[in-house]
Amino acid sequence: MTEDGRFTQLQRFKFEKLIIWQKAMDFGEIIDKLTINFPAKEKFNLSSQICRASDSIALNISEGSIGQSNPEQKKFIGYSIRSLAEVVTCLFKAKRRNYISENEFTKLYDEAYHLMNMMSAFRKNIK
Repeated sequence: MTEDGRFTQLQRFKFEKLIIWQKAMDFGEIIDKLTINFPAKEKFNLSSQICRASDSIALNISEGSIGQSNPEQKKFIGYSIRSLAEVVTCLFKAKRRNYISENEFTKLYDEAYHLMNMMSAFRKNIK
């Protein structure tokens, strides 16, 4: 693993090669860093919720890709998409509570939208 957490070794698991998994991993790290600046009162509330939801995106992509039938894999990608929607809702909450700026929100919202489109296209191509 490199200093920025990227994987450089041999990719032994099928999901490691998936761009959507790689992007979901990166997105989860961005969200984790974002919550550092949330108020302490949110540690077990919004901070925890948005981090768990963002981690769930990559977790479900990987779980669905290992030894699953195509319908099962589609189901897990669906779970990932739902987790992403949860993250977006948490971002709206964070913006409304003034924990993040409009610029931070817009950047993350755009990244989330791009990731959702990638996951939707991936799911559509599973036969």
